[in-house]
Amino acid sequence: MNIFSTLRTAYKALRIHKARSALTVLGLVVGVTAIIVVMNLGKSIEGFVLGQIEVFGTDYINTEIKVPSTSKTSSQNSVGIAQGISITTLKEEDAREIIHHPNIRDAYYGLVGQEIASFEGTDKTYMIWGMSASFFDLNNAKVAEGRGYTEEEDRSQVHVTVLGQSAKEDLFGEDQALGKRIKVGNKKFTVVGIMEDQGDAFFMDMNAIIYIPIRTLQKQIMGVDHIQFIISYMHDPMLSEATSADIIEIMRDQHEITNPNKDDFAVTSSEEAMGMLGVITGGISLLLMAIAGISLLVGGVGIMNIMYVSVSERTYEIGLRKAVGATSSHILWQFLWETILLTFSGGLIGVILGTLISFGSSFAIRAFGFDWPFYYSLPGLIIAIIFSVFIGLVFGIYPAKKAANMQPVEALSYE
Repeated sequence: MNIFSTLRTAYKALRIHKARSALTVLGLVVGVTAIIVVMNLGKSIEGFVLGQIEVFGTDYINTEIKVPSTSKTSSQNSVGIAQGISITTLKEEDAREIIHHPNIRDAYYGLVGQEIASFEGTDKTYMIWGMSASFFDLNNAKVAEGRGYTEEEDRSQVHVTVLGQSAKEDLFGEDQALGKRIKVGNKKFTVVGIMEDQGDAFFMDMNAIIYIPIRTLQKQIMGVDHIQFIISYMHDPMLSEATSADIIEIMRDQHEITNPNKDDFAVTSSEEAMGMLGVITGGISLLLMAIAGISLLVGGVGIMNIMYVSVSERTYEIGLRKAVGATSSHILWQFLWETILLTFSGGLIGVILGTLISFGSSFAIRAFGFDWPFYYSLPGLIIAIIFSVFIGLVFGIYPAKKAANMQPVEALSYE
């Protein structure tokens, strides 16, 4: 058997029915394209999310409020907090106890509110972050102009503020902001610093934030004495698991909790956060790949149906070829090669389209200002190719065997 002559015959047969061949591979094109896009964007999502976490550093442990009797990752907890369940048990004293841990080098803590800020007729609602003074030393984002407020200013509840880049531009435009006074709520604050450009983190504009001393926000604006989170930084990140366990015990002792189900706080290390988000993004990618795999199966069924119809239409041709000396093997390989050519074409087009869509999507997302990385998933490419070839062989073998097993006399008498 001459493989090249069989391949040439298969190619000619497909060219005769160009429209039908194109429609046959459409399902495979969609499936392969979907797999490439899902794998590429899945890796990009993972890179984007991990990049957002790294904005806060990679050696921190976050202690935050939690609704008792719920899991820290549960929808009941997140929905409860969002709906306004007030957890007021986390205090500055908790932060001081955590800082005493031998593996904790320092920490900052804070409370988030929302107020209208105004300057000379310009006013807008901003997120107000009441932060301890150590925030400016520990956080990755730094003060670009002026300075952060001091511990003494925080303790004395001095009316000073540091503006995010967007807040500064909204209120002052191109004018100098340092030393000028803005109104936050019904209090006036002196601008002492401007933060550097921070971009977005988890789809929140980090530049549209106004920072004021935590005690000033607590006592003079919100009228509370609690905080919402404590970010503590480790000497040795390799000990994050043990340190997190110790902090949990410190917090239970502070809050006099003996039943873990009654925890009103959650402790999460940066390593754990990245692990949880990796599981989530991986699960989403697998789900989308399963959906894409269904598209490939549908495309394979379409190929089998079309090849089955092709065998029925070409029964007389098959009989004639056998009568002049073609073997069952020749016929089998002719139809198998037709299937392989169809699946190869569909896979190749799908890979090209998937690559273009992935790159175009990343470019478009970046155009909206997100720090979106572009990744090309080699495993996604391999999976797409293997699946398309596998689908072609599995769904093409039955029609090919049916054609090969035809008897010449019966085939020639077929009308």
